[in-house]
Amino acid sequence: MGVYPERLGDGDRPGQLRAHHRALEGCRRCPAMFGPPVHGESVLSPVLLIGQAPGTKEIEQGRPFCWTAGKTLFRWLASVGLDEHQVRSRVLMSAVCRCFPGKNPKGGDRVPDGPEVHNCSGWWRGELEISRPRLIIPVGKLAIAQFPDQLGRGAKLNDLVGRQWPFRSDSGIEADLIPLPHPSGASTWFKMEPGKRLLPQALALIADHPAWRGLQG
Repeated sequence: MGVYPERLGDGDRPGQLRAHHRALEGCRRCPAMFGPPVHGESVLSPVLLIGQAPGTKEIEQGRPFCWTAGKTLFRWLASVGLDEHQVRSRVLMSAVCRCFPGKNPKGGDRVPDGPEVHNCSGWWRGELEISRPRLIIPVGKLAIAQFPDQLGRGAKLNDLVGRQWPFRSDSGIEADLIPLPHPSGASTWFKMEPGKRLLPQALALIADHPAWRGLQG
């Protein structure tokens, strides 16, 4: 699924990413999901940010993090040097799932199930292989869970946020992982201790990372 570098050759990575996103736009693999699929700007970047799944506003506007959670996320990132426009144009914004999962009858958005996460995994993994980032920022528990070898299975935010881990893909891509909590208004983790203390630590790690510093100016 998707368009990978080994299929196109290694000479035109911007073209590979654009082709990958065009293929994503036609994906309809998950019947319970609501599309069309969402992706960020087709920008090669040393920083890959991976969210969870779009909401209704993201589907309507066709771009990630464009509503309440996005306002919080971009406020965090602005505090370490890049405003919303700069993030969207300089950071490759990805997600675990690209379509809206629908509402949970008990409230909030439904969490994508295992098959849906698997069906969509080729899209963010393809972006990783094409862009070859040096910094990966998984945002929220679902995104964090995609890196069990580095971040553990079922690890708590208290043990993950505010720290940095090395990452190496099967193809040899080396990067650093700096997890963030999800900025949803329904989340209280980052508004209470230890989240209030750990979130600034995580943002400071991002601010000091060479890949992030290279996007500024």
